[in-house]
Amino acid sequence: MNEPYTSKLLERAVQELCRLPGVGRKTALRFALYLLKQDTASVLDFCQSLSDLRTRVKHCKVCHNLSDTDECNICASPNRDRSVICVVENIHSVMCIEHTAQFHGLYHVLGGVISPMDGIGPNDLTLESLFQRVEQGGVKEVILALNPTIEGDTTNFFISRRLAHTDVRISVLARGVSVGDDLEYTDEVTLGRSLVGRTPLK
Repeated sequence: MNEPYTSKLLERAVQELCRLPGVGRKTALRFALYLLKQDTASVLDFCQSLSDLRTRVKHCKVCHNLSDTDECNICASPNRDRSVICVVENIHSVMCIEHTAQFHGLYHVLGGVISPMDGIGPNDLTLESLFQRVEQGGVKEVILALNPTIEGDTTNFFISRRLAHTDVRISVLARGVSVGDDLEYTDEVTLGRSLVGRTPLK
């Protein structure tokens, strides 16, 4: 049964807010009513920030992380160790690792992992640009920081095989991160220790 909205504009706002993950109709209505109580300038700023998020945020041309410019601030920083690349599945993983303050190299975001069951193959990821970065020289180590799942291990194996002809050291996170766990939900201490205690991929 639909709520007895007296405003179609309010109803439309609630419907749009319901599209956000984890937001039901009651929460969406609460959000909409909250916004109605705010001053116009604040709401317009809020809407503009969402518009800018969609239209101006892009992917870094080097590592595929989110960025406001063609090259993200991590790739552009002169203080990062450019000889080490940490390969991650998604943007969340970059944020998780950065929060540990244990890693000072560069990243490469794959945009997923190889998963034949889901129809995701190597060509669906940013693997080729990773291999190009390594083959350009200057990279001494590639850290495979993928989630410890079957799909993550499959992707690790694929990458290690493709880079086997290089002199680059390939390592994986120490298994302080339990098999089946998502990096997004791993506490910072465990993740930091796993990163520091990474082991060679055999």
